[in-house]
Amino acid sequence: MAEFYDEDAVNHQVTQDPVEGKEAIREMFAREFALADMTCVVENIFEDGQWAILEWKDPLGLRGCSFFHVIDGKIKFQRSYWDKLTFLRMHNLSIH
Repeated sequence: MAEFYDEDAVNHQVTQDPVEGKEAIREMFAREFALADMTCVVENIFEDGQWAILEWKDPLGLRGCSFFHVIDGKIKFQRSYWDKLTFLRMHNLSIH
């Protein structure tokens, strides 16, 4: 998934600090996807010029929304909103 991002991209999952740079984003994905089996089911995609919005859910019922700024076919900036406490509880992960 990191290949969709620009070298200097920023990925900000609002439940944590922003991650800067394609390699750091790749590492974040590897770390996060190792924690739990995650599936994104697309509910809606909206696009307006260089901006896109993805509304998603997962099979367990968690829902979220992500905003993407895309320039020259690469994601330069992403901000995603979802409930981390619900995610941790659904996957029986530590809340601390």
